[in-house]
Amino acid sequence: MKRRLSNEERELWDRVRQSAKPLLRSGTRRLKPALAAPVAEVVPEAVAARSEKVEAAAKPPQRPVGSRPKAYSPPLPSMAALETKARRRLARGQTGVDRRIDLHGMTQAQAHSALIGFLHLARGNGDRLVLVITGKGREDDADRGVLRRSVPHWLSQPELRRLVLGFEEASRRHGGAGALYVRLRRRSD
Repeated sequence: MKRRLSNEERELWDRVRQSAKPLLRSGTRRLKPALAAPVAEVVPEAVAARSEKVEAAAKPPQRPVGSRPKAYSPPLPSMAALETKARRRLARGQTGVDRRIDLHGMTQAQAHSALIGFLHLARGNGDRLVLVITGKGREDDADRGVLRRSVPHWLSQPELRRLVLGFEEASRRHGGAGALYVRLRRRSD
């Protein structure tokens, strides 16, 4: 239910209403009637332009002449972390890693090629769990822990995914955040 305005409120409202001016948005301009184009002329052009865009979007992208479609590559195997039991045994020192590599002091290029060779060698020897030591990086470096960030990315790439079953950060006993346990696939996997 609405209440009625008092005389004071009505006078105040009348003063506010008289002092109000319509707002113009900045960036909008009023067109003079003589400059405005008739609607019938604008609409067909807009419709034609829009239909050209729709037709262009509906066409499949053109491949250059002589190019071949990409070869099919089977989906990559998924990455699995260590089982809880295995992780616990490693942390307690009840089991060890089969092989280890230390990438400290290497450039990214050196570390990448060393890692690839190491993983092929380890898998060839039947190793199942290896330790990759990346180091944590220096605290004063702007690019702190470049290898620490790069190695997980490399392990996830197709080149190594066929060898690697999974990986995760090592326990403190084996280097913690500066090292990774890497599980290798069996040759028949």
